[in-house]
Amino acid sequence: MKAVRWILGLIVMALHFLTLPRRGKRTPQHQQQVEEALRSHSLYQLPTCPFCVKVRRAMRRLNLPIELRDVRADGRHRQDLINGGGKMKVPCLRIDHEDGHSEWMYESDEIVAYLQRRFPLEP
Repeated sequence: MKAVRWILGLIVMALHFLTLPRRGKRTPQHQQQVEEALRSHSLYQLPTCPFCVKVRRAMRRLNLPIELRDVRADGRHRQDLINGGGKMKVPCLRIDHEDGHSEWMYESDEIVAYLQRRFPLEP
């Protein structure tokens, strides 16, 4: 079963890299504001997870440099995800709010919709 997952993962990654979307454009000032706001965001993910790829593609289209945290490669990230979010499931967008609490968003469609609403591109 691991071999099948490994092969499917390679296929997902190859298709992702072959069909990368273009980065969205913003004015330099607006992009700087977006990047400052994104310092409180991080995406817990796996490189070969199709749902994680979907979120990363949306991030690229929206030109959102969100910190990626690989839960397989770094045990600290995996433990943070389990302790903070309550379950080991990816993708998960962590949003640290100014009042000190963290919001954990698990569904890829929900994450993409949030990013599109919160960080729209200029018309």
